[in-house]
Amino acid sequence: MNRQRQLIVGPGALGRLLAMHLAGQVPVTLLGRRPLPTELTLITPQGEHRPRVVASLTATELAPTSPLVVHLATKAYAAESAFAAIADRLDPATPLVLWQNGYGVQEMLTRRWSGPVLCATTTEGAYTQGDAGVVHAGHGQTALGHLEGRYADLADGLAATLTAAGLSCHAVDDIRIRLWHKLAVNAAINPLVAHWRIRNGQLRDRPFRPMVETIIAEVAMIMAREGIPEPLDGWHGLVWKVIEGTADNRASMLQDVLTGRPTEHDAILGPLLDAARRHGLTVPCLTALTPTPGQPPRTPGS
Repeated sequence: MNRQRQLIVGPGALGRLLAMHLAGQVPVTLLGRRPLPTELTLITPQGEHRPRVVASLTATELAPTSPLVVHLATKAYAAESAFAAIADRLDPATPLVLWQNGYGVQEMLTRRWSGPVLCATTTEGAYTQGDAGVVHAGHGQTALGHLEGRYADLADGLAATLTAAGLSCHAVDDIRIRLWHKLAVNAAINPLVAHWRIRNGQLRDRPFRPMVETIIAEVAMIMAREGIPEPLDGWHGLVWKVIEGTADNRASMLQDVLTGRPTEHDAILGPLLDAARRHGLTVPCLTALTPTPGQPPRTPGS
């Protein structure tokens, strides 16, 4: 892939992780709601500190520009408004890459944007540290593709760029299925670690392990009715592999709870509960994990 400029919208953990890795391969600009420090620091899984200068700006500072690649790395609930703030400053052919959890905004933006839209799903683990740091807590895998399998050359080129930058990525033609797989992983991990304020790896221990197993069973039942094929390792294998690989990570929903930001409960649990209702399935654990207005989420068995 050529050295197209990469604009990363959303300077949270994922946005910083992308910026810090890609900056060694291509020109990168990080866009946020407020100015960011000029120098960011990546803390590797081995504890090494790697400072790097990354250009940053706000939406009002983004000048109309020729085609580049835009990575939308915001939370799912903020994706639509964040992209709307810059869309009229982009060439209509600009490729867009969506990095959101859950399943919903991907369909909407794929329909609305005139240029190519790719969706990414990743198991890379990262969390922010202060205004200028990001901790890469665990290596993972990223899959990238169009919801209908289009733009294969673009996906191949971006996957190669990300891999060269140190974020293992491969282009796929079944990203829709993989988004559902990631949804299953997020549903089994994020609400629990956010409620109990623990790192991912602590889910391996009691009393959390039985909770994870119960959630996996409910998710598997929903996926079967939706016709989503099991991953190669099965639903249990997939979830526990991610927990092992990100054991030291603070999941994104936990980071939101700790900082008082809105969470992605609706984006992650909403599609599963909607599917359960369509198929007449009873899923008490997933239901208990969904907060109601003014009330915190319950946990399985509470």
